[in-house]
Amino acid sequence: MTTTATFGLSQIGQVAVRVHDLDRAIAFYRDTLGMRFLFKAPPGLAFFDCNGVRLLLDAPQDAAFDHPASVIYYSVPEIRVAHEILLARGVCFLRDPHLIANLGNVEVWMAFFRDPDENVLALMSEVPVGGPPTPPNPTSQ
Repeated sequence: MTTTATFGLSQIGQVAVRVHDLDRAIAFYRDTLGMRFLFKAPPGLAFFDCNGVRLLLDAPQDAAFDHPASVIYYSVPEIRVAHEILLARGVCFLRDPHLIANLGNVEVWMAFFRDPDENVLALMSEVPVGGPPTPPNPTSQ
């Protein structure tokens, strides 16, 4: 039984991202990023599955919701591989994968990019220290 003392938010069910051209956004998230498309709903909504968390693309009808999204960080097992695949699909990265922090037993790596509506997105990967190296990639922008 949940009580006032034990209640706490702990699971994200859905994240909304503002888009202006729903069909273009669906193509980017489905075809370029390879995310699993679930369905469209009126008046301008599209839903994707992110391993149990829904991503909602929303063409806002209200000015209060017409602003860029927070940064969404997509966890990938091998950031260099994900980066190369998305580069080949035409994604323009703001910065190549780079080390954010060494936490002793794991290194946190990230790479940032934008969707067609200028929302900033990121790849993130936690690499065990002593695991496979993640060298700089001189071939990307």
